[in-house]
Amino acid sequence: MDFTGPIGPDKTFKLLGTGLQTTMSALQAVFYAILVVLGVLGNTTVIVVVGKSVIQDRRVAHNSNIIIINMAASNLMVSVMRNILLVMSDFGIQLFLSRERCQFLMGVWVWLRSVNVWSTFYLSVFHLQTLRRVAPSVGNLQASRGVPKTLLLNLLSIWILNLLYSIPAHIFSTNGNANSTETLMLISSTTRPLLGCVWNFPSSYSGLAYATTSMVIHETLPIVLMTVTNLSSLYTLHTYGRTRKSVQDAPVVKRVPAEKRAAKVILILVLLFTVSWGTSVISVNYFNYNRGTSSEFLLVIARFAQILFIALSPAVLAVGHRGLRSCIKSSLTY
Repeated sequence: MDFTGPIGPDKTFKLLGTGLQTTMSALQAVFYAILVVLGVLGNTTVIVVVGKSVIQDRRVAHNSNIIIINMAASNLMVSVMRNILLVMSDFGIQLFLSRERCQFLMGVWVWLRSVNVWSTFYLSVFHLQTLRRVAPSVGNLQASRGVPKTLLLNLLSIWILNLLYSIPAHIFSTNGNANSTETLMLISSTTRPLLGCVWNFPSSYSGLAYATTSMVIHETLPIVLMTVTNLSSLYTLHTYGRTRKSVQDAPVVKRVPAEKRAAKVILILVLLFTVSWGTSVISVNYFNYNRGTSSEFLLVIARFAQILFIALSPAVLAVGHRGLRSCIKSSLTY
């Protein structure tokens, strides 16, 4: 490891060593800014359009729409609270916050990014659950009406549990200065010092322990679970498709084409998430555990990988959502 001792002889805290601070070219900064703007505009459009349909039609429960709004809201909050600040820093606006404000922001960044991961995974889980609920053996195929209380509680639990997880990020961070660099990074935080905020774990071992826990719980596990749930969804749809040959008029069979379209959209979202998130995981953990000559290049790649899903997921959703498609068509027409 390339860590210096974090605790001096007087047992007082000091910043962890000196690390690597990434730099971006003007072209890279402009391209990153474009992706951030696309993410903000796209996810805002998703929230407004899908939210409008939920408010206007209260006769049925819009479970899938609520999950989409939740995912888009987490995307938007990550962009507003972190990515826009990164763009400002790229274009030369240097701000340095107090220790208390850095602790607040570092905790918020970890919280929002972790929520974003699990909100995306929940969309896959919900679709698989929907497919199993409409199996031919189930008699009642009608969607429940009214406020989906269980769904709202599940989404609320995602926000609360990840808020608890982000508490160490609030505690073990502090403010640096213009020369501060990082020796430890988390996928859910930033890929370089931002606003002068840096990690300040009591030891290199505790910092690596938190980074490793984050890698397992919020980086590796969601990708594995998303892959499993979507493969299960595709297998379930394949099984339902075989029943069409023998039972042409069954209600569930008539729903198979629509569910296949939804499955394809969710599968593309998961693939996009896996590529972007997985690339970021590999790049940042190469820095944490190896610190080789490719660290700077990989950290730049990690920054683009982290924004890729947020910027492109609204376009993927628009392919499979009728309301979003109509909104885009009307906007292009007029």
